Amino acid sequence: MSRDKPDVQGRRTVATSRLFEVEELDLEFSNGARTCFERLVSRGHGAVIIAPVQTDRTVLLIREYAAGTHRYELGLPKGRMEAGEDILAAANREIMEEVGHAGHRLTHLGALTVAPGYMAHQTHLVLAEDLYPRTAEGDEPEALEVVPWSLDRLTELVAREDLTEARSIAALYMVRDYLDA
Repeated sequence: MSRDKPDVQGRRTVATSRLFEVEELDLEFSNGARTCFERLVSRGHGAVIIAPVQTDRTVLLIREYAAGTHRYELGLPKGRMEAGEDILAAANREIMEEVGHAGHRLTHLGALTVAPGYMAHQTHLVLAEDLYPRTAEGDEPEALEVVPWSLDRLTELVAREDLTEARSIAALYMVRDYLDA
C-alpha cells in the first residue's frame, strides 16, 4: 500500500548539541489528522560502519568504550564522515584509524537506521576486503582493541553480552549473507 507522506506544516529546532539537533515537526496526514513529532537530526555529514573481512572470512571487530551503556562494547569500526568525504574514502579512513588496516576492495552494501521513528541519522555499511596494514591517526581517546572473529561463528558472536549495538549486529548478518551469495 503506497501512502502520501504527511505534509510538513511547521518545523522548529527546540534543542541542539554538538552531535544532534532536536526538531519538532507539525504534520498533517492525508486523512486530515494533525500531530507534532520530535526527531533527532544529525548535525554531521553522515556516518559509516565497516566490516573489514580477511580472506578467511575473519572480520576485524573493535572493543571500545560506549558512553551510552557505560561499558566496553564489541562491534564493527564506525565513524562520522567528514565534509565532502566520499562514503568509501570515509570507510577506508576509519578502518586505518581504528583497526590499522585499509582495503583494496570496498563495497557499499546499503544504509542502516537505528530508530527511524524519531532519528534521521543513517549509517552506510561498507564491506572492506583485500586488506593490507595501514594506520592513520584517529580521534579515539585510547587505543582500541582489535578482535578478529570468524563469520562462521556469527551465532556465538551475537549471543555475547558485550555485543549489543544493533547496527553492528545487522551489518554482520548482511555481510555474511552477501559473502555467501
